[in-house]
Amino acid sequence: MHYVVYDGTCNLCVNFVKILEDLDRGQRFRYVPMQETDTLAMLQVEPQACEMGMILIDGDRPERRWQGSDAAEEIGRLLPAGQGVVDAYRALPGLKWLGDRLYAQVRDHRYALFGQRASLYQSAHPVCTYGNCPPGQPSVGKAKANPDLA
Repeated sequence: MHYVVYDGTCNLCVNFVKILEDLDRGQRFRYVPMQETDTLAMLQVEPQACEMGMILIDGDRPERRWQGSDAAEEIGRLLPAGQGVVDAYRALPGLKWLGDRLYAQVRDHRYALFGQRASLYQSAHPVCTYGNCPPGQPSVGKAKANPDLA
């Protein structure tokens, strides 16, 4: 499982997540809005880090992370038939450089270009944190001590 940290009030970001939800149906990705600071803390993501763009975290190896356009490329690579598309993109001279610059411009002007939602988008496939996980789904975070048992 991979965790996608996105801006839950950005129209472009939310539409991207909705497309991923439709394509993936919760098979490879779980989603957390960058505004959910408690979940970010469990994933060891500093809120300031979100200013540099979306973050993709490998749930099996959380030290493996991608951010910004690199995260978008890795998401593409993980999708069925995506490896070939990403390989072709990376092989074309100058396209990676251009893509990185375009991503940064859109990231920095996303609200002006695409608007901002009045409410936070909650994915149909959220990151499962301890205590709210369906049976059999791995959770992020640890159990909290129960004061009633002390």
